[in-house]
Amino acid sequence: MNDVLLRSLTPSVLGILVRRGADFAAAEDAVQDALVEAVRAWPADPPRDPKGWLVTVAWRRFLDATRADAARRRREDRVEEEPAPGPAPAADDTLQLYFLCAHPSLTPSSAVALTLRAVGGLTTRQIAQAYLVPEATMAQRISRAKRTVSGVRFDQPGDVATVLRVLYLVFNEGYSGDVDLAAEAIRLTRQLAASIDHPEVAGLLALMLLHQARRTARTAPDGSLVPLAEQDRGRWDTRAITEGVEILQAALARDRLGEFQAQAAIAALHADAPTAEETDWVQIVEWYDELARLTDSPVVRLNRAVAVGEADGPRAGLAALAALDASLPRYTAVAAYLHECDGDLATAARLYAEAARKAPNLAERDHLTRRAARLNARGSR
Repeated sequence: MNDVLLRSLTPSVLGILVRRGADFAAAEDAVQDALVEAVRAWPADPPRDPKGWLVTVAWRRFLDATRADAARRRREDRVEEEPAPGPAPAADDTLQLYFLCAHPSLTPSSAVALTLRAVGGLTTRQIAQAYLVPEATMAQRISRAKRTVSGVRFDQPGDVATVLRVLYLVFNEGYSGDVDLAAEAIRLTRQLAASIDHPEVAGLLALMLLHQARRTARTAPDGSLVPLAEQDRGRWDTRAITEGVEILQAALARDRLGEFQAQAAIAALHADAPTAEETDWVQIVEWYDELARLTDSPVVRLNRAVAVGEADGPRAGLAALAALDASLPRYTAVAAYLHECDGDLATAARLYAEAARKAPNLAERDHLTRRAARLNARGSR
């Protein structure tokens, strides 16, 4: 069973059902039922037209649910509208669905959560991790969002800022998580940039390209993580870096700074340095100051502490870190790194081991465990 294929077909199938008149919550449930049926049936009897098969099954599931609901018996005349067997129409509704999910009746955070779950294909746990909230809290938020839009006609698209937030989170999950969604997020952001003239759309596209340019160097042949300072910069995609920098420069020239442009500027400074030692950390700290002003994000301040440690020394970084909440994700890993830079190897090893136990994925856990073991070995000599 090709999970990637199923994920890639989901937005288009969902869009077809919505266009045929299904309200979003019911359509999303029907598509999920069809995906479950595909997982069961396809290994033994793969369809010649996977998309058409999913549309047919999902539409039947929607009709079954409609007939079972006494309050919606008026929709039973749609039974005759069941699509005929055969290839489904070729259309890419994904970006449109992103805008429709950002419905004015939803708060921005609820709209993002609903889109990530229904269109982006992320699990509730992955979304909760992105928002730094418990999984149960996120499940309730998504359920409330579905109830809010149940029966609502999706003819009022949401704003660009909400859609950008969704694309950013989808890219981050694809870039560092278990599901590869990064390329899809870049594709959709390119579509958006081609359709509207907006400096933050350009900033997000530049940010994605600059991060994606380093992707092949982020892991060793054995799958282990390679920190930025240790990456082989010869493996970076210079074409993507050049494109990202050009897009960013054009956006910054418009003097309408936003958080994605600021993040892209930081990424560009990393990409511009021939070696890790030549990184302009002073300027990076200045961009983090701008980013903190724009977002007031604790994660931004955590990353700023690392930059301060590089620019002004590890003790300055530790002082910046001390002002933050120690329960922040990766706080302990940052503390370990700054203590290592300060020469306190015993404390760093202990904190790396502690951070490994809190790591959100296996690759990061293994990386932190190896760093702890390396420092313990050095300390025992």
